[in-house]
Amino acid sequence: MFIQPKPQNAITIAVSSRALFNMDREQDIYEQQGMEDYLKYQIQHEIEPFAPGPAFPFIKAVEAVNTRLRELYPDSEELFDVVLMTSNHAHVGLRLINSINHYQLFIERFCMTGGNSLIGYLKAYHANLYLSADSLKVREAIEEGIAAATVFSPGKITEVPETQLRVAFDGDAVLFSDESERIYKAHGLDKFFEHEKAHENKPLDHGPLKGFLEALGKLQQKFYAKGQRLDCPIRTYLVTARSAASSGTRALKTLRSWGLETDEALFLAGAPKGPMLEKIRPHIFFDDQMFHVEGAAELGTVAAHVPYGIAQKVQSKTARDVKKDMPAKQLE
Repeated sequence: MFIQPKPQNAITIAVSSRALFNMDREQDIYEQQGMEDYLKYQIQHEIEPFAPGPAFPFIKAVEAVNTRLRELYPDSEELFDVVLMTSNHAHVGLRLINSINHYQLFIERFCMTGGNSLIGYLKAYHANLYLSADSLKVREAIEEGIAAATVFSPGKITEVPETQLRVAFDGDAVLFSDESERIYKAHGLDKFFEHEKAHENKPLDHGPLKGFLEALGKLQQKFYAKGQRLDCPIRTYLVTARSAASSGTRALKTLRSWGLETDEALFLAGAPKGPMLEKIRPHIFFDDQMFHVEGAAELGTVAAHVPYGIAQKVQSKTARDVKKDMPAKQLE
């Protein structure tokens, strides 16, 4: 039996039940027939495990990293700690437990709020990341300063590595603030390039997921310290629409000023991100623009929308408009 790390020492990932498992059938019952029929169905089927949801491969890869960390540092509590954070009713708990045991997931912490807000619990658990299928709950978390993203199921199944966690990040309004993106939206590409050239030695402010990249970097350093840089089970990627020569310098210098790095940096100069992500095969990709999230998902990447920054005001489609997302009346 593994020892559960203390929340203040761990990298805590809070995941909703509908991000971890596919609960589309159950959600339909809730929406069409109401709460009582929904709970009755869950109880009648509680020995049947849910099918995996979009965040499932990511959580499995996180647990594979923990296995490696425990081998190298048996007494360390600097591990990933996964918390199931759901607004579901406690009656659904048995089916969730049975599903977790069926897939041999190591998730011991549950928080089932019965429809109440999760924000206070996310803060109490010191959540480093919150993944949900509910865009409204994610927006609430972002507004409270919690790193969060709405996870979408990919359009096709893509095999991802089981022994190396791969996480891809957009730059502006994800790792970085939306400062530069505001210049681009307001004044166009030429002014954006001028602004970035003039400010290339001034680090950008941090975005909502900077802290999660930092947490991943700390775990990577533990492997490097054991001579395992080339066999590290965590790999990170910067996948940005920025151009390398025209605006890439500031992005890289910003990461350096924070003492951070990504293993790979891809500057796509406005080209679609989906095809490149299809080659990377990350467990999850974070972006602030639904255009890129949708493009990645169509080609098989589990993409997560970070509702932060100027793009949320100008893009024509938000996470709530996407077919895969659920309406306001939903359980998580």
